[in-house]
Amino acid sequence: MKVMLTPQFGGPELFEERDVERPEAGPGQVLVRVVAAGTNPVDAKLRANGTAMGHEAPIVLGADVSGVVEEVGPGVTDLSPGDEVYYTPELFGPGSNGAYAEYNVAPAAIVAKKPTSISHEEAAAVPLAGGTAYEALVRRMQVKVGETVLIHGGGGGVGSFAIQIAKAAGARVFATAGTQNQETLKALGADVALDYTQGDPTEAVLGDSGGLGVHAVFDTAGGDTIINSIPYTRPFGRLATILGTQGDLTPLYLKNQTLHGVFLTRERARLEELALLIDRGQVKPLVDEVLPLNEVGKAHERLDSGHGRGKIVLRVAEG
Repeated sequence: MKVMLTPQFGGPELFEERDVERPEAGPGQVLVRVVAAGTNPVDAKLRANGTAMGHEAPIVLGADVSGVVEEVGPGVTDLSPGDEVYYTPELFGPGSNGAYAEYNVAPAAIVAKKPTSISHEEAAAVPLAGGTAYEALVRRMQVKVGETVLIHGGGGGVGSFAIQIAKAAGARVFATAGTQNQETLKALGADVALDYTQGDPTEAVLGDSGGLGVHAVFDTAGGDTIINSIPYTRPFGRLATILGTQGDLTPLYLKNQTLHGVFLTRERARLEELALLIDRGQVKPLVDEVLPLNEVGKAHERLDSGHGRGKIVLRVAEG
């Protein structure tokens, strides 16, 4: 089968097309013919220095798959050949990554039926980014109807899902992005779009909330974002980050706030819940560009820039 791999860790120009042996589905596994593969910032981090995270080159990266079940292994009874599915492979350990390929093997327990209302290219943009946003907002912070939520990095892959999920939960949504993505924030459903290049959002957030601050903050930017968000998060509020934080957390303790670190675990149920929102029209993947698999290096150049809108997806085969 054809794969795009990186023979050594480094820049996006290193990707090579190679033919490798097609894997087989073992007990409890499914073999999936990959139609589309999503790209994510973590892919670029692993490509640049996977050794630091326990990987060895050469490696086939990619943690978002949408495709068709080719065969099922012993013990798999709830999926069948021909089923259209989507999922996110593990990032670390045996059987991790591997979406930049014509076929991928995964545990059946993490594979879900693809939403019927969207294409494979759109579905490939969902599992990792959409699952992360859903985990943070719905499961960890348990955002409720009538609450206020601030999403940092609302124009990106995870942030674009977060805005829509928070709106589906009935929240009033503030979201930050650069100047070029302000209209995107509004199109996604943000009630208040904030340009982070124009300064601290504290005044706007506190003014809109009558000085109380928001109930919940979701950080997709990292650095000192969480520390800077504490002043406009109300007492007993909740904060969540997907990139860790830097700085003194003492003010969080003094306001009885809760901080969640979110690193996505793999499971089918979360993807099934997301599929319901997608098929109801409450959430739609924001796909900025679809490229052929052999142009994965171009996708990674965009990932390395740290800027962009939504997701870049790789078309591996025809659906």
